[in-house]
Amino acid sequence: MSTTPRVVIIGAGIVGANLADELTARGWDRVTVVDQGPLPMTGGSSSHAPGLVFQTNASKTMTEFAGYTVDKLKSIDVDGAWCFNQVGGLEVATTPERLRDLHRKQGWATSWGVEAQVVDADECVRLHPLVDRDRVLGGLHIPTDGLAKASRAVVALARRAEARGARFQGSTRVTGIEQAGGRVTGVRTPDGVVPADLVVACAGFWGQELGAMVGMSVPLLPLAHQFVWTGQVPDLVGRNDERSEASLPILRHQDRDLYYRERVDRLGIGSYAHRPMPVDLRELPQGDDVRESAMPSMLPFTEEDFAGPWEDSQLLLPSLRSSKIDTGFNGVFSFTPDGGPLIGEARDVAGFWIAEAVWVTHSAGVARAVAQLLVDGRSEVDLHGCDVHRFEDVQLSAEYVSETSQQNFVEIYDVLHPLQPRRSPRDLRVSPFRARQEELGAVFLEAGGWERPHWYEANAGLLEELPAEWVPPERDAWAGQFWSPIAAAEAWKTRTAVAMYDMTPLTRIEVSGPGALALLQRLTTGEMDKSVGSVTYTLVLDEAGGIRSDLTVARLGAQLFQVGANGPLDLDHLLREAPSDGSVQVRDVTGGTCCIGLWGPRARDVVQSISSDDFSNDGSRYFRAKRARIGGVPVTAMRLSYVGELGWEIYTSADNGQRLWDVLWAAGQDHGLVAAGRAAFGSLRLEKGYRAWGSDVTTEHDPYEAGLGFAVRTKEDGFVGAQAVAGSSDDTVSRRLSCLTIDDGRSVVLGAEPVFVDGRPAGYVTSAAFGHTVGRPIAYAWLPASATVGTAVEIEYFGTRIPATVAAEPLVDPEMARLRG
Repeated sequence: MSTTPRVVIIGAGIVGANLADELTARGWDRVTVVDQGPLPMTGGSSSHAPGLVFQTNASKTMTEFAGYTVDKLKSIDVDGAWCFNQVGGLEVATTPERLRDLHRKQGWATSWGVEAQVVDADECVRLHPLVDRDRVLGGLHIPTDGLAKASRAVVALARRAEARGARFQGSTRVTGIEQAGGRVTGVRTPDGVVPADLVVACAGFWGQELGAMVGMSVPLLPLAHQFVWTGQVPDLVGRNDERSEASLPILRHQDRDLYYRERVDRLGIGSYAHRPMPVDLRELPQGDDVRESAMPSMLPFTEEDFAGPWEDSQLLLPSLRSSKIDTGFNGVFSFTPDGGPLIGEARDVAGFWIAEAVWVTHSAGVARAVAQLLVDGRSEVDLHGCDVHRFEDVQLSAEYVSETSQQNFVEIYDVLHPLQPRRSPRDLRVSPFRARQEELGAVFLEAGGWERPHWYEANAGLLEELPAEWVPPERDAWAGQFWSPIAAAEAWKTRTAVAMYDMTPLTRIEVSGPGALALLQRLTTGEMDKSVGSVTYTLVLDEAGGIRSDLTVARLGAQLFQVGANGPLDLDHLLREAPSDGSVQVRDVTGGTCCIGLWGPRARDVVQSISSDDFSNDGSRYFRAKRARIGGVPVTAMRLSYVGELGWEIYTSADNGQRLWDVLWAAGQDHGLVAAGRAAFGSLRLEKGYRAWGSDVTTEHDPYEAGLGFAVRTKEDGFVGAQAVAGSSDDTVSRRLSCLTIDDGRSVVLGAEPVFVDGRPAGYVTSAAFGHTVGRPIAYAWLPASATVGTAVEIEYFGTRIPATVAAEPLVDPEMARLRG
């Protein structure tokens, strides 16, 4: 008898079928797939999906998902009929801005290992003869893109999974999730309960309803999207037969929010060039009402919304002037607040998992990742950008999900800068310093719902005082967006005087109770059993030694710790790992507290002038915390710095925040104090070589590759991941996060650009900034370990190779004299 868990997958579309295939391939044979619709055309998004697979994405993870989907679907068929037709992909540019962005996308492709070329207009027409040569300036060609036949792939995958023991059951609506003792036990249907040890919801736009059955917020919005089939297109006659279906590359005209695919002698046209159309699930067919003639995912076509896109299509593809629209529909699919999929396990009901908001493009890759999570306990691909628990609570409201998902629909093909903030909603989370920051002309960008000052216009006058060696070079138009030379003045003041940084958005988690020490000792690589007042920089690893997060842990009492974390995923992890006996309490205290980073060589002068507590080097040592009063305000002051200068992170309660700002501001005026923003902060932290989890390092990297081996205790193996990294060292790694300085002293890159060694792609940039202290642009990049200090490399930026050199790190204060002074 099989001993593998009983798994029920809800949803027999492309994601559910892929997951059943992945699980059974790993030997799990007790898998049941249920769907409310008839098999194999269940009426979900997979039933009507146009199937265009463009692999390239700003996200390495999403590109890898797509690449795996291509490889897998290429390898299967249904009675000889293809499931993936690798006709290639072509994105055309009709504006100079779009053509420039195609060079950026070609850089992403190179970074993530996808073959891609930016081609001229003549080559665009050679590749796709229907394109009007006079309308395009060039294009991005990716030979390995193509068409996925989702409905056919579902059949192939289901057959293979069934041959290994899986069972598919259509016309079976889920009415509830059975649970006992905080775990799922089965799936309730009109025909009874299907027993289950694990339940995975792969139900697409129905995901919210299934999540609600276990009290889980699933932040997605069903939206309708227009698609039409034309009548016969004269220039396509004779090119294809019913079996091959298509031979021209799939085509995107993103300047007009359109895409195209062949079907024999007709074209399919998809449009995002219309108003967002949210869908009320209550108005869709469900249960017994689902059938091939009444699919929930296919809504009536709104012809008036397609008038403009049809005209634009005829301009790009003149052959369409001899054709007409044959049929059309508004297809339903899922959008999320940040455009990413939703993967993860419910926090309160163990064994209930979701894999939602997944497009055909990424379906097999997501399914493999979920199967690895279930079977092996971890995915080989980093999932932090896909984890359903990545959102802050404020981002889970129905209003927020609706507005941001619709905004993502509107912007789906827009050229977006990596720093570009949302226009709305804004001002969701503001620090107690907001009024003072506005008085100083703070320029706010947004992340995680927080308003974050990036620079202060009040500091513009400092540019006239800026020493010549600190004056930054002019930036190109792209790198100059959401940036100001004022950041150089703020960095200068931080290095030479003192500056205040708003660190309030840093997630703060209180871990307390008699079991707190043991929990943190088990979950982190650092030594937690230190004296009260100690502060420890530490890592959280998974079982394979990948870096789940990095934390700063302050021991404020025998049973009380404050954890400086990276966001909601750390809170979720601590809550899951806390023992069920109540010996540990885990609490997010971010909203009730605030923090000022007071940093610079004059920081001690400022704080000591308004405190009777001892802030001398002996009274407040590096990486120690103490409770004190500053200007009468009760604070916790931690002697550490993310910018590489003397100073403190100073915490107080939110109600005392503005007062803390005011007393520090007043005391600092005699010492050259300024307020400084995230732009200066990002530059200073790279000069000091500090890593940013999520961009520089993820679960795909181990501590020694990341240059963080110093944070791993070696005396014992009692922490998660210890065995995986045992025996590793800086000398054993095959790749390394490396510091690069750009040779020309002026070219600033932004991240995700490919890096070439000896003329060949060898890695990619993770973080970059202009180093104001060192007077050169800096980039951190993953490179082969053989690229040692002094190695010449090139960074490809919008199609241009920029020479750079691997540098010894940190670039500033390697002796740590400034921090420890």
